Amino acid sequence: MTEFLQYIFGSDIQAGLLVVLNLIIIESLLSVDNAAVLATMVMDLPAHQRSRALRYGIIGAYVFRGLCLIFAAWLVQIWWLKPVGGLYLLYLTYSYFKGKSTPDDPSDDYVDKKANWLYRATLGSLGQFWATVALVELMDLAFSIDNVFAAVAFTDRIQLIVIGVFIGILAMRFVAQGFVGLMERFPFLETVAFIVIGILGLKLTLSAISHYFPGSTMAILTDGETADLYTSILTVALFVLPLASAYFFNWPERRK
Repeated sequence: MTEFLQYIFGSDIQAGLLVVLNLIIIESLLSVDNAAVLATMVMDLPAHQRSRALRYGIIGAYVFRGLCLIFAAWLVQIWWLKPVGGLYLLYLTYSYFKGKSTPDDPSDDYVDKKANWLYRATLGSLGQFWATVALVELMDLAFSIDNVFAAVAFTDRIQLIVIGVFIGILAMRFVAQGFVGLMERFPFLETVAFIVIGILGLKLTLSAISHYFPGSTMAILTDGETADLYTSILTVALFVLPLASAYFFNWPERRK
């Protein structure tokens, strides 16, 4: 049994479990954010079609995340894909905080489907419902790529990535509502999630150093199991400490 656990989680089982815990947290939080975006896409459909479109969206999320697990196995083998993915995560973080710096607009949370090339291309031939479903599936694919890059930033061990992403998929179905409630009460969690994404993007980007300078101090600090462990501890702290502070001292401010 111990040998099996060491095969799955590595020589340090506790560190491996911490990585999986981080993957579950970030996958769940990102899934809630993804679900909120998808919900805005179906709002212009008739009421009886909205739940069906979202159901297709959930199925698509399962399929694309499964495919992205295969992509993850390929990703960890090709060194230059990791810094490219890191730059992509840094771009997502930049886009989020750039949006936060602009004045609030009630239309910010609404996805303008008519501006999307796929929706415009399929609307005439498929009709409003199936054109919306096609756009939802495209967004599912984009979200799945986001999540797999985030997962690979935590660890190169494909076993841990599979476990974390798989549990994250289940979380979409069974505990998403709980995370929605948590984020409604502690709205700063979305910002924390994007700070974590920025850290993961930086870690992936700096992985280029370990390719060109494998023995350097920076390579040791940014790559390997020790770096995975410290990244996991940091991300857990980023989630836990603000939650504890908000709960006991109402800073950052929480909603009742």
